[in-house]
Amino acid sequence: MTDVVMPQMGESIVEGTLTKWLKKAGDRVERDEPLFEISTDKVDTEIPSPAAGTLAEVMVDEGKTVGINTIVARIDEGGTAAAQQPAQPAAKPESAPEPEPAAAAPPPPPVPSSAPKAEPAPEPAPAAPQPPPVEEARTETSGPLSPLVRRMAREYSIDLTKVQGTGAGGRITKQDLEGYIARQQPASPAPPPPPPAPAAAPPQAAAPPQTATPAAPPQAAPDAPPPAAGQAKTRVEPMSAMRIRIAEHMIASLRTSAHVTTIHKVDMTKVARMRAGHKADFQERYGIPLTYLPFVVRATVVGLRTYPLLNASIEGNNIIHHNEINIGIAVALENGLIVPVIRQADEKNVLGLQRSIVDLAARARSRQLKPDEVQGGTFSITNFGSFGSVIATPIINQPQVAILGVGAVEKTPVVIDDAIAIRSISYLSLSFDHRLIDGALGDQFTAKVKEVLENWSEEVL
Repeated sequence: MTDVVMPQMGESIVEGTLTKWLKKAGDRVERDEPLFEISTDKVDTEIPSPAAGTLAEVMVDEGKTVGINTIVARIDEGGTAAAQQPAQPAAKPESAPEPEPAAAAPPPPPVPSSAPKAEPAPEPAPAAPQPPPVEEARTETSGPLSPLVRRMAREYSIDLTKVQGTGAGGRITKQDLEGYIARQQPASPAPPPPPPAPAAAPPQAAAPPQTATPAAPPQAAPDAPPPAAGQAKTRVEPMSAMRIRIAEHMIASLRTSAHVTTIHKVDMTKVARMRAGHKADFQERYGIPLTYLPFVVRATVVGLRTYPLLNASIEGNNIIHHNEINIGIAVALENGLIVPVIRQADEKNVLGLQRSIVDLAARARSRQLKPDEVQGGTFSITNFGSFGSVIATPIINQPQVAILGVGAVEKTPVVIDDAIAIRSISYLSLSFDHRLIDGALGDQFTAKVKEVLENWSEEVL
């Protein structure tokens, strides 16, 4: 048997949410074939099977959040689990105490003619104490249930099949359960009051003298119905597991680091000209585009070599100096953000960096990243300029001490030697942890990156 565990998808990650099983118990799986999907604050991706064989046992349900290294399944490499698996589902109904009483009910069947209604009565009782199957069914049809929803359902003994979900894809939310509970309490007393009201209404409607008043109601009527019968003014949607983790990570970073941001204007004209002269040949020769980002990464590497303290991290009252330069590149996903890492970035030229950036971004968006590709970063870069932003103040990716933001490159009129010229201008925003990095050092580092970009001389191809 091979244990399948919840992987650690980042240095600061201690748990993950298993969002979807791609295989069922008893299915044949190959080594490195996608087995299940997980969601953390750093990655939302597929996890491959560690071995070939039969998925013998699934130990963690969809929607469950468990700690790293928790065993979530077992794979039988001999392929004998297929026979064992059917036996397990069969064992559940046998072990359930409810079916036994139902079986004991057969004595009454011979007397159905005298009391046929007494037999259906015992059946609803066993059906009620089966919330787990109901919960699983709801999970399969309406998406994973959050741990909070599951807990509330258990505490209040709620049959989830009777709750209408208003979340994405009909998913049940905390608000849905609260509304259901509120409706259940006044449900019995509420019916009596309404009947008398309609009875009193007919006499008033029958009075003909108030024919002039109908003119006023028609005007109010069109305004009143929409709120009641029309679409709701708000829609509640629970955060995804990935979004919750991102929120927690960002808040934790602001609580941890003393954030300061310094902004430098950079003349990217030389880089822009070199890129323009080589991008067609670059695309044709290597099949990938040539962007501004690899130039910035290359210049950042020079800056980190010159001022290595920005490549460090803080652990308690200790400074961890990293001998490797591993650059994390922020990649925007459809439903969040992830920061895959370019390892040994100082050993790559522009071509190597561009290849790594394109590869990591593509696999991040197709959920193909491996656990070790989202951890071990020593410095991060976020390119908000790709969305047209000029200046921003990024949040530090813990436990690092700095992050560099890159704004859009735009042609701008500037004064050079008392003459106006058109130059390709960009802004670099360095957010640093003032607990370790002083303002002077932060500016010196950013000035070094700026110097390399403004005086670019390295060949691209």
